[in-house]
Amino acid sequence: MNINPFELMKNAKDLQAHFGKMQEELAALRVQGVSGGGLVKVTLSGTFDMVKVELDPIAVDNRDIPMLQDLIRSAHTDAIEKIKDTLKEKMGPLAALAGGMPS
Repeated sequence: MNINPFELMKNAKDLQAHFGKMQEELAALRVQGVSGGGLVKVTLSGTFDMVKVELDPIAVDNRDIPMLQDLIRSAHTDAIEKIKDTLKEKMGPLAALAGGMPS
């Protein structure tokens, strides 16, 4: 089997360009996680950075801070799952090559 080094370099450059484009798309991606029937909304970027937290005033009860904390964690988890699903759709077989998704 002969391996053409020029073909390998071309394929590597194509793959690098594809990953670069995908990184740009992920940075621009916004996904919203919701909990408490919409009382808490957390928006994450495709790179898992939290960019926005929205709280319905009803959820802010100083007598029940632990409930609000749980709602925020739940909305964050919901957003992370949505990003993972989006990444699986976009990356498809490349996800296996890249070592899978963060847990």
